[in-house]
Amino acid sequence: MKSLLAGALVIGIGGLVVSHAQIPQGALPLDPSRERGASITPAYEGWYPNPDGSFTMLVGYYNRNSKQTLEIPIGADNKVEPGPADQGQPTYFETGRQWGVFTIKVPKDFGTKALTWTIVSNGEKQSIPLTLNKGYPIAPFKELGMGNQPPILSFTEGGPKFTGPPVGMAATVTGTVGQPLTLNIWVEDPKAPQGEAGRGPASVATVSLHKYRGPGTVTFAKTRLSATKQGEMVSTTATFSAAGDYVVRVQANDESGEGGGGFQCCWTNAHVKATIQ
Repeated sequence: MKSLLAGALVIGIGGLVVSHAQIPQGALPLDPSRERGASITPAYEGWYPNPDGSFTMLVGYYNRNSKQTLEIPIGADNKVEPGPADQGQPTYFETGRQWGVFTIKVPKDFGTKALTWTIVSNGEKQSIPLTLNKGYPIAPFKELGMGNQPPILSFTEGGPKFTGPPVGMAATVTGTVGQPLTLNIWVEDPKAPQGEAGRGPASVATVSLHKYRGPGTVTFAKTRLSATKQGEMVSTTATFSAAGDYVVRVQANDESGEGGGGFQCCWTNAHVKATIQ
């Protein structure tokens, strides 16, 4: 049986904190989306322990606008506190629900302390507390009921492998303004479903690409790629409109779909730094 605690979600709205357990994938059950002018709500997916005794908090967001993406630089309108305002959160907010896009690691003695992520968008302030509340533990690396595990990504053939929530930069690439930059991604999934006899897996994983940070627009030749066999390389190009440093988020979903169907397993997010000249 899947744990009823996995996938706990907390939404902060104007100082009011509302807890939801086992939220299904898709829109959060709050205000309906509008094309433009609506707010962005931070979403706390939950926390998990690390081998060294520390803890990691997994965080996403929900942009209620169906057509309006927003750039919100680090500062008064996009900050984590106390501590440095910049703790790895996105500055580009695409539409819809985005699951587990960044993590914050806290020490083993964090206890009952809290961090707060605040976003001000379209004139509306939304904040969410991030705590080690006993009701919000998650198991992002292995679903306890079926033993499902998140897909595995590599950015060089035979190179380091990344699975589960994003931690640091998985890869660094360089490119030129206006010139397509090729992104190659090798994909595996330990629990990929099998197709018909003799035909191998029906699908290993679906990979999607997203702008996460950066000074200009990012245009992907393909935003979604399908890997149909273990270890397959999938490729697309990204074209950057301005010079500077960017972060591209690469997400891989198995058959459980976006957000793991409401459980915080099993998908993978990895961050790729792109330096564009």
